[in-house]
Formats: sequence, C-alpha cells, structure tokens
Amino acid sequence: MTETLPTAAELAPEIARVFALQQAHQWDVKASSADMRKAKLQKLKAAIEAHADDIVAAVLKDTRKPEGEIRVTEVLNILGNIQLNIDSLDEWMAPTPVQPSKVETDKAMIMYEARGVCLILGPWNFPLGLVFGPLAAAVAAGNCCILKLTDLCPHVAKIAKVIVSEVFPENEVAVFEGEVDVAEALLELPFNHIFFTGSTRVGKVVMAAAAKHLATVTLELGGKSPVIIDDGADIGAISAALAGAKQFNGGQACICPDYVFVKEDQMQALVDGFAANVRKNLYDEEGQINKAAIAQIVNRRNFDRVKGMVDDAIAKGATVAVGGQMDEADLTIHPTMLTDVTPQMTILQEEIFAPVLPVMTYDTLDQVIDYISARDKPLALYVFSPNEANVEKVLARTSSGGATVNGVFSHYLENRLPFGGVNGSGMGSYHGYFGFKAFSHERAVYMHQPVAA
Repeated sequence: MTETLPTAAELAPEIARVFALQQAHQWDVKASSADMRKAKLQKLKAAIEAHADDIVAAVLKDTRKPEGEIRVTEVLNILGNIQLNIDSLDEWMAPTPVQPSKVETDKAMIMYEARGVCLILGPWNFPLGLVFGPLAAAVAAGNCCILKLTDLCPHVAKIAKVIVSEVFPENEVAVFEGEVDVAEALLELPFNHIFFTGSTRVGKVVMAAAAKHLATVTLELGGKSPVIIDDGADIGAISAALAGAKQFNGGQACICPDYVFVKEDQMQALVDGFAANVRKNLYDEEGQINKAAIAQIVNRRNFDRVKGMVDDAIAKGATVAVGGQMDEADLTIHPTMLTDVTPQMTILQEEIFAPVLPVMTYDTLDQVIDYISARDKPLALYVFSPNEANVEKVLARTSSGGATVNGVFSHYLENRLPFGGVNGSGMGSYHGYFGFKAFSHERAVYMHQPVAA
C-alpha cells in the first residue's frame, strides 16, 4: 500500500514555525567558525556512512537502479564532497586581501559571508546526491537550510529526514516531505537563496518565485547536450564511451549525451561499436537484457514521453539502428541508436533523458557549429577530435555550461572545476570551492586607519 504524503495545507504551520526558527538562528550560524562548521560536516559524513545500506535500500524502493551505481552516486560521491569541504574550509573562509589603490596604509578585503536561510530543491534522477552535495556546500558557507526532495522518491526523502534530524537541530537544517504543493508552498517564503536541480520548465517557475523576494538562485537545469565526432577520432573508444553514458542511470542524467554528429563514412562504425558495447555490457549469450544493470525510466509518464518521441521519429523517417525495444511492464527502454534523424523530429527538439541516442551526419564542421549555436545553450558539450585547432574552433564558436574533449562527463567529475549551466541550461555553478561560493556573499570590506583623538 502506497503511503500518503503530507500536503502543503497540513504542513503549513510546521513550515512557518521552522522557517521562523531558522530566520532567527541564521546570525549565530553565520558567525560560526571553520572548526564549528567542520564538526557539523564530520557528523553529517558519519551519519551517511552509518546509514549507507538504508540509503541504498531506499533508492531501490523508489527506483530500479543498479546497486553499484547507487553506492557511487548516492553514498561515495556525497562522502567525497563532504570531505573536500572539510579539508578546504579554512582556506575558503579566509578573507582575500586586496591592495588599496589610494591609501597604502588602509586595508581592503573580500569576506565570504553566509547568504542566510536557503532552500534546496532536489531532482529524482539522483535524489540524495543532488541534495546532500549542495547541503554540504551550504553548511560549509554557514547557512541554515530547508530541504525538499522530490515526491517521486518518498523513501529517499524519509531516510534523508532521518539523517538530517540526527545531525542538525531544526533551526539549522530541516527536511520537508510531501507532494509538489509542498515545494510550491516553500517557494512562497522569503528565502535568501534557492538552489534548484531539475528541468528548465520548472527552473523558470523557481526563478519567478525567487524574483518576488529578490532571492539569489542557483539553477542546475539541462538541455540537449551535443556530441561532435571529428575526422580521425577513435570510433571504437567513442562507441564505448557513448554506450556507457547511455547505460548510466538509464540515460537519465542532465549531462548525458543527447545527440551525435558524425561523418557519413564513420557512421556505420559508430553504430556497430555502440551495438557491440551494449551487447557486452547488458545482454547475455541468449540476447536477454540484464535489467539489474540498467535503471528503469522513472515513471510511466516519462516512459510514454520517450516512447512518443521515438515513435514520432520513426514515423518521420528515422531508422532504429540499435535496440528499440521498450518494455512497458517494467518501464525498461533498451539502449537505442537512431539514424536518419532530422531537426523536424521531436527527439531533436526536446531533452531525451533516456537511453536513446539520435545520430546525424555532417559534411563540414561549420555546419555543426551553426546548428548548435542556433539553439539553446546546452549543459554539456562533447568533442572527440585529434585536431586541436578544430577543438578550439568549436569551443570558441559555441557555448555550453561545460565541455569535455575526447571523453564524457569528465568536466562534471573534476571537483576543481565549476559545474553549472548557462541561460536555458542553468544559472550559477557549484562543486568544491564553487559550491562554497554559490552559498556565500562576497562582501567588500574597506578599513581606514583609525584617526587619533
């Protein structure tokens, strides 16, 4: 029997009470030392380690993901992120001195101060990792936080609430469970900063809500992330990378390759290599897919959405070059590659968020650049090329939140780089130091030398 989630109306008094507590307490938290913040982060890390099996069990109840993926994305990555904040916090919190331009004996500096009371809204594809990662940054920066995980993963929300309750008093960090209307109710409150991960459509709603109170925002959105395969690139290695990317979380990642440009004379090798890697990774000798090795589509609505895009593409002339099977009973979409796709097809107009990869051919690099630059700026861009000049040309004449050359996901995995989108794919960035900055205000401080009485 499905547990009924609380409604916004039921939670309204509790939300108001906790928000008021955090508003009152924010100044004490803001004034906390690096050692005090590190102690909180250590306690959070220990609680996640203690509940690691509970986290895995909760994610499995809400989704069908490979357990190994859950351990990495929902446990190990969070622990690594927390440890990076602990190890770096003294350096990050230190004021940055600035040499005064007029009076050399005066002092000037940039001080990093907490934004105040923050709201973190999480997605369903990595329901704990993409909430506790930002939380670690927010705590490091000295903020109070309210967390709202997706209603599509209620068991994960429940274990998140258990962990947070063990680590923090509610006047510092609190979790609210519930349906979408709970998130909508939270967005009515005058938070100082809102951190949202999700779709561009909902990102616009969040930004409009933030504008009412002039709250700052970090919006981690998505978009159609292109792959460009240049002459001379290693098709075998690229095929393996793309097959792995589309298998990971069933292609339900905001930085997943969304469509591919390849030269006509390389396309068949790409198709064959993709098919071979999918068979090796997911299918047994009898051709049966191992469903424990690939995540299902999150719900029926999204399954139908993806199926509708594929059906539309086929009706308009696309060819299913690899895969194409869709098991409605358990919401499994087999890794699929489509060729003969055109820009008029829905699958090239909307983010796919599934293990389906359309492929287009091209004649010149300028054609590819013109196509990408004429559309919304994606969250990620991938270029495979041995030609440094061509890589530089693509980077100079396109825009994306981040880019990886001769690989996939690497710009996301490197915590010393900022991760975020641009325009339609997001606003602001985080990870490592950039997460600390996202939840901090850079305060300019100028100190005159005291005047003698």
